[in-house]
Amino acid sequence: MPKLSRKGAPRGKRRQQYAALPIRFTSEGKIETLLLTSRDTRRWVVPKGWPIRRLSPVAVAAREAYEEAGLKGTIEPETPIGCYRYDKRLDGGGTARVQVEVFLLRVTRPMEAWPEQAERDTRWFDPEQAADLVAEPGLASILRAAAGYGRPSA
Repeated sequence: MPKLSRKGAPRGKRRQQYAALPIRFTSEGKIETLLLTSRDTRRWVVPKGWPIRRLSPVAVAAREAYEEAGLKGTIEPETPIGCYRYDKRLDGGGTARVQVEVFLLRVTRPMEAWPEQAERDTRWFDPEQAADLVAEPGLASILRAAAGYGRPSA
């Protein structure tokens, strides 16, 4: 496992994050996905974070969904539905290329309060609309594919 910097970002060449793609179904059976704003740039993103010692990638993605967006749910399957790369701005200046593995989170319960509630905006979108709002082409592709990610269990 790579050593972590004081802000949690891995040092060295390999920079990996894990993300949740939160989905829910409307009463009409249409899929929606949640986006949230990043703290610094206020761009639309999905909940994501750095690896956490003793937590699996799935557990990290679920934890970030709770901390950043106040969502609880189930990640199935426990394999990534895709990955994308983006350039992360670093505190000391410059950027780092980060790979993000994305896990599908079927939301079962939105929370009334969560840790980063005051720092971010959240909103549910149709997957195509969400894809048009994100800056990363790889994430946009994953969002566009979200319409085929299954239906609620009967």
